[in-house]
Amino acid sequence: MNESIVLFDGVCNLCNTSVRFVIKRDKNAKFKFASLQSGYAAALFQKLNFDSKGVDSIVLHENGKLFVRSTAALKIAAQLNGWWSLLYGFIIVPVFLRDAVYNFVARNRYKWFGRKEFCEVPSPEIKDRFVE
Repeated sequence: MNESIVLFDGVCNLCNTSVRFVIKRDKNAKFKFASLQSGYAAALFQKLNFDSKGVDSIVLHENGKLFVRSTAALKIAAQLNGWWSLLYGFIIVPVFLRDAVYNFVARNRYKWFGRKEFCEVPSPEIKDRFVE
């Protein structure tokens, strides 16, 4: 499978808003999406022997590899239409610094943006962009 799959926290308001942001700017529909809480994510992690403990906000599965945290976000941004792809330039910042900022936001995302009781169901217009 050559698709790029974005795994995200399905109950996080910030994460759901980010998914809609990506869909709107992914004019070639390169990305598909699944929640981290899905059976798809569990099966993928098991297949790739990936320990997902501590990974609770974003994972990108692309070309058989998994990317997490800021690296995943930047790799996604690099493929968006418009000037968003310029954000990939931040890849030169050492990962421990990028992830420190990323982890700070991730730790506070429920407090700042809220959370849902259940994963959001995609609308019919974007349902085909989700793998599960």
